[in-house]
Parts: sequence; structure tokens; C-alpha cells
Amino acid sequence: MAAPVAVVQGASRGLGLEFCKQLLKWKTPAVVIATCRNPDGCLELQNLAARGGAPGRGTLSLIQLDVDREDEVRGAAERVAAQFGRVDLIINCSAMLHPSGRGETSLRDVSAQGVLATVTTNTVGPLLMAKYFTPLLQQGAGLFGSQPPESGRQHRGLIVNMTAKVGSIGDNALGGWYSYRLSKAALNMVTRTLAIELGRSTHNKVVCVSLHPGTVATDLSSPYLRNVPAHRLFSPEHSVSLLLDLIHTLNMEHTGQAFSWDGSPLPW
Repeated sequence: MAAPVAVVQGASRGLGLEFCKQLLKWKTPAVVIATCRNPDGCLELQNLAARGGAPGRGTLSLIQLDVDREDEVRGAAERVAAQFGRVDLIINCSAMLHPSGRGETSLRDVSAQGVLATVTTNTVGPLLMAKYFTPLLQQGAGLFGSQPPESGRQHRGLIVNMTAKVGSIGDNALGGWYSYRLSKAALNMVTRTLAIELGRSTHNKVVCVSLHPGTVATDLSSPYLRNVPAHRLFSPEHSVSLLLDLIHTLNMEHTGQAFSWDGSPLPW
């Protein structure tokens, strides 16, 4: 059987880096294409690429891609098409809390520049990834997710957008974090809209979901972890393990929805 091909967008650290590590050792080790702004400066990715191809381990390729630049997204898709011909899974991991590194606590902290920069990375970037990589997903072998035997191959590929609970409008009881909240709420709308369009095809359907990883100890969340109970704080390793188990269950019945790490629906 062909090895699954996975693209991890935003792979230099945090969840993206951990997805690369675990996909290389997944049940069927994957061909992992890791993208980030500066691959040459990410020693962990370089080491993963150097160790690829060992028994029981997939292979990792590095591609330079700034998701804020449409020409680079298009160029990356062209390179993947030329080298691999298809993609089975895309995970969009790049995220910005705010250019300052801290979420806005009130209106006086809001600036157009901050909002636009956050939305460009968190929302527009995944949308452009879908635009240029969908033809490759439609050529996928359906090797991620669940293919119910009674219905044959339901889908060829999956798009996973990493969302956040604070992007839920229905769950917002605290306010603040204007840029980050609205960017993730908009990302959920991107997921839903993509799911409608990419579910219309008769033979080349693509599953699109938003997944919330829980509260994870990463560089992005580190300023806000002091009051998080220990039992609610996940390591990247634990979060990604749960998310990959969830991804393995997905099919067309789930497309266009948002789920938390434990598989529970996340309210819009």
C-alpha cells in the first residue's frame, strides 16, 4: 500500500512540530511535508529529516513557506505536485495570538494592524492552503480518516484547521482577545464553507474539519498558563496523540464541523 502523504503547515514548533514527529511513526508511517518560514533555522526539523527512512519510520521533506504570502503557498503546492503528485492530509497549524505576543484585554489595545496581521496568518493562510492544495487532496488515496465499508471510499483527502475554544461565539463569556477570537471564529467559517464546496464532487470529496487541541503548553499559550489546573494542561505530545486518534475516525459525516480533542462537538 502507498504511504500516506501529509502536509503540516506551520511545522517549526509546538503542535506542528509534534504532528511531524508522530506522523513519521504513525500506524502507517507517512511521507511528511513540513512547511515553515525558515526551515534552515529549525534544527529539530532538520534532524527529523536526516533520520527519515529508517525502519518503521516515514520520511520528512522541508519546504519554505510563509503562509502570509500567496505566491509562496502557490509555489509550495507546485513543488509538492511535482514531487509527490497527491496529498492525503493537510494540517494547518500556523497561528498568531497577536503581533505583540499578547491578546488584547480591552478596546484600547485594538489596532487595525494587529487585527489584520492576526487574521492573515490564522484565517487567510489556511484558506489559501485549501485553494492551492485542493487539487492534490482530490487526487489523494483516502489513507487518513475512516472509510465506512458499506459506502466504499467516501473521501480522498482531509483538511484539518487547528481552531481554538476561544473562537467559539457561543462559548465566549469572558471577552477580550479580539484579534485571536475573531480570527478563529472566521477560520471555523472557512472550514464550514470549504466543506460545502469540497463535498459536492461525486468521486473526489475532501473532509474539512476544525479541531481544538485543548490547552497546550506551547510558546503561543505560555503567558497565560499560570492559572490553568494541571489536569487541564496538555503537553504537545499528549494533545497531538489525541488529535491523530480523532483524525483517524473522520469521514464525510463529520465534514464542516468543529470538534474538541476528545471528539466532543465544539459550539460555533
